[in-house]
Amino acid sequence: MIKYPIKEAFEARNNAYAPYSNFKVGAALLCKDGSVYRGCNIENASYPITLCAERAALASAVSDGRRDFRAIVIVGGDDYCPPCGMCRQALSEFADSDFEIVLAKSESEVKVYKMSELLPESFNLDK
Repeated sequence: MIKYPIKEAFEARNNAYAPYSNFKVGAALLCKDGSVYRGCNIENASYPITLCAERAALASAVSDGRRDFRAIVIVGGDDYCPPCGMCRQALSEFADSDFEIVLAKSESEVKVYKMSELLPESFNLDK
């Protein structure tokens, strides 16, 4: 049984910068060796350059030389917070068939998806 870094995602959400939407999101990216990289959303007055929590976590991990990921936990608001299309595509670049996307409302309320469920027919190097 995988121990998902749910607590770390909630802690990351505390650092979110969301003065425009007031919708804070946190993510915790789990590497295959058990290490975790956190990310939070970072909004900007120029909305298109806003950075989602998932891509912030991914950028941190890849910048540290990491490429082998097991799962990502995403928390936001009071309900389940699925990743946007841009984040799904960014994650798919590094996802293998076992990669899981975990949406959490609390440490005990979670939904788990395979990448292929949330982004079928992704655009990648093989296509």
